[in-house]
Amino acid sequence: MKSVLIIRTGRAPDTIRARHGDFPHWFRLGAGLDHKLLRTVDVAAGETLPAAKDIAGAVITGSAAMVTDRAAWSERTAGWIRDAMDAGIPLFGVCYGHQLMAHALGGRVGYLPGGREIGTQPIELSAHAAGDALTGKLPGSFRAHTTHEQSVLEPPRDAVVLARSAREPHQLLRYGANAVSTQFHPEFNAEVMRAYIRRKHADMRREGADPRLAFQAVAATPVARRLLRQFSRMHGWTGLDR
Repeated sequence: MKSVLIIRTGRAPDTIRARHGDFPHWFRLGAGLDHKLLRTVDVAAGETLPAAKDIAGAVITGSAAMVTDRAAWSERTAGWIRDAMDAGIPLFGVCYGHQLMAHALGGRVGYLPGGREIGTQPIELSAHAAGDALTGKLPGSFRAHTTHEQSVLEPPRDAVVLARSAREPHQLLRYGANAVSTQFHPEFNAEVMRAYIRRKHADMRREGADPRLAFQAVAATPVARRLLRQFSRMHGWTGLDR
């Protein structure tokens, strides 16, 4: 049986990891996958990705790194994404993974105008979402957790925008039949979101935001969290209900 990859582009901060676990654990729970079917490849640490044809699909995680730095490991992963797209492999990118997919496929990434977006945000589906296999049955608006400084400023030419927030016009993108990415974090729960706000409170104050209000606004995000499970079911990833 082919493995589902977790392409690790970073790690949760030490204090958050100690209490809540790390990205692979969150994605395993979110996608509902049996751990025996998963393979984590730490590309930021120099680990080599397998040939796309040898896997069932991949999730690309977030990171504290910046896509615009064009780190060697990141650019190698971008090349792998292009190969995986050519092979029709199911891909789900999140945050850094979202930006890296867009960059790999011809979009433009840069700093989000107006500074970071952090906290639980209202997400609005676009008109295209109603006819999409992943989002067609979702409510027109839902909540999702966010924390990012960079953004997809221009999506790839053939990408379809499925959702936005007030400040981020490209919260959910589709690239063909088998690949999507989200700027928001469907793998976060409310406690993880609160932990990130605590960690970033000094930065938020310096930038003119109120971390207390952001903390109070954190709420459950069941619709956003369901996206990972729905994607894995759609693409035949097994172990979903174990």
